[in-house]
Amino acid sequence: VSTQSTWGLLRWQMDKDKTKGEEAPEELSKIRLTLSAKEIKPLEDVCSQILQKTKELNFKFRGPVRMPTKTLRITCRKTPCGEGTDTWDHFEMRLHKRVIDLNCPIKKVKEITGFKIEPGIIVNVSFPQFHSFFILFTN
Repeated sequence: VSTQSTWGLLRWQMDKDKTKGEEAPEELSKIRLTLSAKEIKPLEDVCSQILQKTKELNFKFRGPVRMPTKTLRITCRKTPCGEGTDTWDHFEMRLHKRVIDLNCPIKKVKEITGFKIEPGIIVNVSFPQFHSFFILFTN
């Protein structure tokens, strides 16, 4: 082994050791948070907490985008036996949905959503570049 190649290997090892202490910049990726709930107020509170945390960490975001409310209706007879007058009950459940797009490293999602989320709010985290991968948080 020549001395020139030995010095080259030594220099390569020293450069490698220097970069061990430094963290490589994390790659930003697009992340979509879809929040849905029956009640509006807790949903808006969670959205504002997510946006506040995102602003603190200096990441770009878009939203919350308010999606159309889904209204689920059920109509049924009041009397269980079927006799009597034709009286009907009408039940309705409204599902509210918000979409927030984040531009941050994937490792920071847990930090952004790492607070107490009220029961009844469903948070779906999806990564558009990975079509089949998603995480679902429910309480």
